[in-house]
Amino acid sequence: MDFTVSERMQTVLGMITEFVDKELIPMEPEFLTHSFSSMLPELEKKRDMVKKMELWAPNHPKEFGGMGLNLLDHAMVSEALGRTPIGHFVFGCQAPDAGNIEILHLHGTPEQKKKYLQPLVAGEIRSCFSMTEVEQPGSNPVIMDTTAVKDGDDYVINGHKWYTSSADGAEFAIVMAVTNPDNAKYMQASQIIVPCNTPGFNLVRNIPVMGHAGDSWSSHGEILYQNCRVPQANLLGPEGGGFVIAQERLGPGRIHHCMRWVGICTRAFDLMCHRANTRMMSPGKSLGSKEIIQAWISESAAEIQAARLMVLHAAWAMENMGHKEARNEVSFIKFYVAGIMQKIIDRALQVHGGLGMTDDTIIAFFFRHERAARIYDGADEVHKASTARRILRGYEGKTIR
Repeated sequence: MDFTVSERMQTVLGMITEFVDKELIPMEPEFLTHSFSSMLPELEKKRDMVKKMELWAPNHPKEFGGMGLNLLDHAMVSEALGRTPIGHFVFGCQAPDAGNIEILHLHGTPEQKKKYLQPLVAGEIRSCFSMTEVEQPGSNPVIMDTTAVKDGDDYVINGHKWYTSSADGAEFAIVMAVTNPDNAKYMQASQIIVPCNTPGFNLVRNIPVMGHAGDSWSSHGEILYQNCRVPQANLLGPEGGGFVIAQERLGPGRIHHCMRWVGICTRAFDLMCHRANTRMMSPGKSLGSKEIIQAWISESAAEIQAARLMVLHAAWAMENMGHKEARNEVSFIKFYVAGIMQKIIDRALQVHGGLGMTDDTIIAFFFRHERAARIYDGADEVHKASTARRILRGYEGKTIR
């Protein structure tokens, strides 16, 4: 396998890195102290700049206005954008819209693509993905209480969801609900498009995450579906195909997330090294002169490189072998990179001392909000257990000497 970066991608990555450094990182103090909605006018100006630079929607289809990058190239873009919490949003490849765009592109009808996909790629609207339930294990999407029952030409949806990220201000949700309870367990649920202004779609609250509820795109909604009626034409893909579609969505999504996490690691590492060089412990003695700090820096540099190469390899495997054959590689990066990120953020915070606890740097934000990386898209423990079972099956019947 060859991870050589083409000249075109070197240029693209250089442009993105410069834009993040000059245009976005200076906005972080406002991001940390103001509501996201209050920043939207200025963020829209930045998005217009990105569109004029022809860097908009890097991983989305060209026919809908994106750059059409493959998974491997977008992985590198995701790392560059991940250095700031607003990077993906400003470049039009933010979750959950990115995943919804992928499945609308693969499974949407022509009418659904015109109404939802085109304006979503263009950044004219936002969406949310409503799968995780309050009373059910989020890491097991075949156990679901939310139902969509046919009534005439409609589905009537009832259920209780949470961590429906970015529901606040979204135009529509893609909801996973049981439509065929008598089918085999992996064929019971479907995915259905629900406009957020539909009667019965109730945004109960934006869930406080470590004390911060957020707003607009930067939020996680709790949704109550109460006799929420939508046309059966809003079915996305085949009835009973919700689980399969979810897996198609989550595979590339984990590549995007993991490279974003590598970008976060890189940013935290840069801040840690700068602090180590500039923080004086005594005359002529910087914090970086301490062997424990030097060990953290060396270990972090090696771990970031290992994480980066693992994610690039997983992206290569998905593109060349398919999602099923790359399951182990994708599970490896999910738990490994999330753990490394938490470790490096913690080291960076420790090196900054009291400053690291404040919002005077981005480190405390990363510490609060990225702890969830070890939970969403399947808890680390679930990925470790399922991967171990697949590995052990490969040893059954073998004699090892």
